[in-house]
Amino acid sequence: MADITLRIARKEDCPRLMELIRELAEFEKAPQEVTVSLAHFEEAGFGANPVWKAFVATAADADGKELIVGFALFYIRYSTWKGCRLYMEDLVVTEQWRGKGIGKLLLDRIIEEAKERQYSGVLWQVLDWNEPAINFYKKYAAKFDPEWINVSIELS
Repeated sequence: MADITLRIARKEDCPRLMELIRELAEFEKAPQEVTVSLAHFEEAGFGANPVWKAFVATAADADGKELIVGFALFYIRYSTWKGCRLYMEDLVVTEQWRGKGIGKLLLDRIIEEAKERQYSGVLWQVLDWNEPAINFYKKYAAKFDPEWINVSIELS
């Protein structure tokens, strides 16, 4: 495996993170659902009141330049039953870098972050047809909850 480094995301990473978000949306067959602007994404992560953080996985390209090949974006979720929990919004590894252990490095770092903060757990979602991701998460003994239905209201 190539040398992979994990670090916390920086504002200047946002254009590349948006590229990976669009790649994920294509994979999930919903490219039209990505409506956030780069400016809003940057403000939400690095403005006066940041609401998200991310770990990025980097490798060196052929010229030795740092290339972001994946990321895990997270934020705090509060459960009235469980207390503070870390919510992983996205775990993305660009297609040509999949299968090299980068997803494991990122998920392990997310779990470590939750433990460092003394949170009660980590939550995320996975599409029911995404068998590679489901099988990956099963290696962590992740609990899949069939009882809850996702609900949202769009406020365009």
